Amino acid sequence: MNGAQPQLDYLTPEEYLAGERLAETKSEYFAGEVYAFAGTTWDHGLIVGNLVREIGTQFKGRSCQVCPTDLRVQVSPDGPYTYPDVVAVCGEPRFVDDQFDTLLNPTAIIEVLSDSTEARDRGWKLRHYQKLASVEEIVLVAQDLVRVEQYIRQPGGLWLMWSTEDMDDVLRMPAIQCEVPLREIYDKVEFLAPAAAEALTAAEDGAPSDPEEGSQ
Repeated sequence: MNGAQPQLDYLTPEEYLAGERLAETKSEYFAGEVYAFAGTTWDHGLIVGNLVREIGTQFKGRSCQVCPTDLRVQVSPDGPYTYPDVVAVCGEPRFVDDQFDTLLNPTAIIEVLSDSTEARDRGWKLRHYQKLASVEEIVLVAQDLVRVEQYIRQPGGLWLMWSTEDMDDVLRMPAIQCEVPLREIYDKVEFLAPAAAEALTAAEDGAPSDPEEGSQ
């Protein structure tokens, strides 16, 4: 997800949705707070485009659809409301109302991580995505180095986690019956020099996974 900053005024979900539909810029909503989007990066946009292209090609002739960041998702009536970087739906998409701008039943969600949103993507967003009954898979993709993490729903409410940092690996998404090589995910993305990438990895491994943890 590209960068976002919280706004301080508390809003109800109804107030957020009404205002969001009139706004010129996008914002996400969680627990009364609205997070306004900042600009994205070139690599972030490349990765999102690569994923949409690869998944969309495999959806041809099937009852599945894929959308990039512009589609809002209602995780529950009380929130959160989010704009995942990539959303895939297999079957008939369902929406909040006849404006068809707020999806209720994503099958798979992909977030491309950034420095400003990684804690949120790994924290409350991941937890709430896992509570949404339609979601079968969640994927987190780093943009500054090769790293893909996948969470697959299992029977009994459990989640199987798979991760890789190998460019020769393939992301297999059984819920939507797609396979995407990491070389296609990162096509044309230019990475940091190895030393800088190692330093970034070490910093990320030591960072809290949730904003609330950082305040304790």
